Amino acid sequence: MSNLTLSLAYGDYDRTRPIFDGRVKIDGVDPVSMLLSPEEMFFRAFRNEDFDVSELSFSSYCVKLARNEAHYVAIPVFLSRAFRHTSVYIRTDKGINKPEDLKGRKIGIAEYQLTANVWVRGILEDDYGVKPSDIHWVRGGMDTPGRPEKIKVELPEDVKMTQAPEGATLNQMLADGEIDGFIGPRWPKCFNEGHPHVGRLFSDSISAAEGHYNRTGIFPIMHVLGVRRSLADQHPWLPGALLKAFSQSKQMALEALSDTSATKVTMPFVEDTLDRAKKLLGDDLWPYGVAPNRKVIETFLDYHYRQGLSPRKLSIDELFHPSTREVFSL
Repeated sequence: MSNLTLSLAYGDYDRTRPIFDGRVKIDGVDPVSMLLSPEEMFFRAFRNEDFDVSELSFSSYCVKLARNEAHYVAIPVFLSRAFRHTSVYIRTDKGINKPEDLKGRKIGIAEYQLTANVWVRGILEDDYGVKPSDIHWVRGGMDTPGRPEKIKVELPEDVKMTQAPEGATLNQMLADGEIDGFIGPRWPKCFNEGHPHVGRLFSDSISAAEGHYNRTGIFPIMHVLGVRRSLADQHPWLPGALLKAFSQSKQMALEALSDTSATKVTMPFVEDTLDRAKKLLGDDLWPYGVAPNRKVIETFLDYHYRQGLSPRKLSIDELFHPSTREVFSL
């Protein structure tokens, strides 16, 4: 029997590269891999179901699943994770000195349902008492005017959101002081270019994230891996084969990262950063699978429901293909 030829879309990460270059094989599959940006992958996956297997926005997947519109079924391979204390940018000349000062402010976002934004709003509410309804949200394109939303969402009645003016970008509005801040997974260009009045809300974002992790044990999940639901139904072995291969690929990346005789990433202080991360997170810095991530997933599902993005609260059991909820061990 010949292998399945499947299209795969995912990011260009150290944890996916062994699949892309063929060092890790997917049982029963001849992959046609595409390395794409999250914006392109997610837009194409959720608008047109372009790929057989795709990296997916965790939040967008939950929106679709709660509406019974999910064409993909998730596998607990978490290709992107990030502590999102880095994701809140502010005008430093507007009297915003602490999270509570965001109340009543105009904050730019590219899309309300972005996973990073769900996490930030949850942290702001749980840790600092800043509710989504306390902020005036301004939606628009970061660098290009009129960014379309991947998925249309209905917001709670008490949440105020307006569209950026026609022809405007959030980056320029932040640079000009027309909005008070920005929240999103990418830094705005004006911050990266050193604008004198644009900074991070959490100036020591690493320490803020470490403190949050020590209190909660949560390392936020951003993206999951999804396989076309019709394929999983037709080939029930496929989700397990994907989990196995992507787990092997991640393990190779961790082993390479730990070999510091010549660092594998173009970044100084790798040994020190790795040591600090292991002291916080343990040896498995980036766990896949349901069991070690149960609290993280349950917290996100709670945030998603509380913020009005899920019409009902999802359960872990319905998120992932049944064959991937547990894995064998020797």
